[in-house]
Amino acid sequence: MTTTESTRYSPAQRRLHWLMFVLVAVAYLAIETRGCFERGSLARTLAVQGHFWTGLAVLALVLPRIWLRLRRGAPPITPALPAWQAWPARLLHLALYAFLLVQPVLGLMTAWTDGKQVMVPFTQAVLPPLMAPDPDLAHRLEDLHGTLGSLFYWVIGLHVAAALYHHLLRRDDTLVRMR
Repeated sequence: MTTTESTRYSPAQRRLHWLMFVLVAVAYLAIETRGCFERGSLARTLAVQGHFWTGLAVLALVLPRIWLRLRRGAPPITPALPAWQAWPARLLHLALYAFLLVQPVLGLMTAWTDGKQVMVPFTQAVLPPLMAPDPDLAHRLEDLHGTLGSLFYWVIGLHVAAALYHHLLRRDDTLVRMR
């Protein structure tokens, strides 16, 4: 491994990071804009389906991303972080990965318990429901999914703020490692 490679995330890790950034942004955009369209309209259906599809893509990519992170680790930050900053950084990354895993699973559970079919994007295939319809459970899961989605805004915001802190104030190589 060259010095440059050892100071940056692997190309696969960088690609997955930025791809998942785009997917999460599209998922939020789709679900936040659905209210702009009338119920039953094609535009609203496409917004909701876009939210489902990007959630499925996040779910499909999060396990390889976690596997790569466990296998490859993270390159060290230069200069090294003091312990009082390293632990919160680890917790924030753990929270990011937890949200990336839990939110799509909750979304699927909500759809299934609401009796909705989840189509595999760009196919006619339907994911088999792993849960029976249960309107009460669907409502509780939808509330939880929405609440966690709102909390995820804060976690993402903290992640971005920390990256800017590292780059602009601390002037370390945190952002360079993911570029």
